[in-house]
Amino acid sequence: MQNSHKALWDNCLHLIKQNVTEQTFKTWFEPIVFESYNEEQKTVLVQVPSPYVYEYLEQYYVRLMAWALSNSFKTNVRLTYRLMTDKEHKLTQDVESEQPMDVEAPAATVRGNKSPTVLDAATPQDLNPRLDPKKTFDNYIEGHSNKLPRTVGLSIAEHPGKSTFNPFFIYGPSGCGKTHLINAIGVQCKKMYPHKRVLYVSARLFQVQFTDSVRQNTTNDFINFYQSIDVLIVDDIQEWVNSPKTLDTFFHIFDHLFRLGKQIILASDRPPVDLVGVKDRLLTRFSCGLIAELEKPNAQLCVDILNSKCRRDGLKIPADVIAYIAQTANGSVRDLEGVLNSLMAYSIVYNSNIDMHLAERIIKRSVKIDNHPLTIDDIMERLCQHYGVTQQQVVSKSRKREFVQVRQVAMYLAQKHTKMPASRIGLLIGSRDHSTVIHSCAAIEKRLKIDKGFAEELNSIENSFKLKK
Repeated sequence: MQNSHKALWDNCLHLIKQNVTEQTFKTWFEPIVFESYNEEQKTVLVQVPSPYVYEYLEQYYVRLMAWALSNSFKTNVRLTYRLMTDKEHKLTQDVESEQPMDVEAPAATVRGNKSPTVLDAATPQDLNPRLDPKKTFDNYIEGHSNKLPRTVGLSIAEHPGKSTFNPFFIYGPSGCGKTHLINAIGVQCKKMYPHKRVLYVSARLFQVQFTDSVRQNTTNDFINFYQSIDVLIVDDIQEWVNSPKTLDTFFHIFDHLFRLGKQIILASDRPPVDLVGVKDRLLTRFSCGLIAELEKPNAQLCVDILNSKCRRDGLKIPADVIAYIAQTANGSVRDLEGVLNSLMAYSIVYNSNIDMHLAERIIKRSVKIDNHPLTIDDIMERLCQHYGVTQQQVVSKSRKREFVQVRQVAMYLAQKHTKMPASRIGLLIGSRDHSTVIHSCAAIEKRLKIDKGFAEELNSIENSFKLKK
């Protein structure tokens, strides 16, 4: 009999799958595990992996699930969730669904899984969100380098604090679009939920405010203010690595917001594991949601961004000029914007067309062109030549002293001269993890301080890179 009930549950999932997107089904419904059906009480017991999943289903899909259960079991069925509250000790808690009595199919959901409607506007809170209304999802062009962060960011904006993507930690090099993305999340969230207290703040401004509160003996007021935020967006948090008091205060704010299910969005130029100086208790919290890397846009995405901005600003720029700008702006969205603004100003002031000659002049003045950026292959080739070893020996698992030294120097130079995160460097140099890279860099830095001959040798190698370029 239990098998037949399981078949009815599977049919219920089939009905749901027909009425939501494939991604939505995989994310929220596939993890549900059928436990049992109580015929006497007409109750279906299912297990969900976390309280987040339960909250999300109850908020956005409770009517759809009630309709599917009713159609599958041919009677009004109550749903009970079994939540895993402590995986280590296998502790669970059963929670009844707040299903509506009316189980008619919710048309808006069934016809295509539309996003939840905008909540009725409550009286807006007297708070300046510090958001730039020009940085939205509409003008945040999607490409391979930002597809995941953009998709997740849009989901968060629609359902702040109600998903497993909390906190949402974004990292990537300068100019890759981090600030635009986190700002777009805030703008979209404020648009959908006008009553929510949304705040964007730079790490530097947060630190200045905290310092002022200490000086004026108003730290409790400062903390209380930030603990009242529904969606907190903090940019450039790597600036706190040498500020333990700021980090301790943010820890208490973070912990409070997180426990209340408020959304936290953080941006940094490096992943949490590379935030040297930040205590483990905060790093583990940064990492418990979703960590997403934003890479620099490739040439095609740069072209798409430029074309979008041209349409927005009414600029007419030849395709060859667009391609030239995209290839020479070093994958920086900020540089792309600067070049376009300069081109527009020159064309208006001098009443001239935008051509390749003008573009070359502008780029030469505003963008630091690096025609031959240093790569890990360049570093490895030069080091192998200098130390008389092969690349296969360096990336091997061998612990021979001469190979280990070259490997450590390669990691040190890669971190110093490329913009790759430690995790990426480790992957390219023998599939090591980020901790190996950090340890290697620390070992080389220590040796440079006490070994003058080694410091001169390394300096000579670095100068050879410059000569080569």
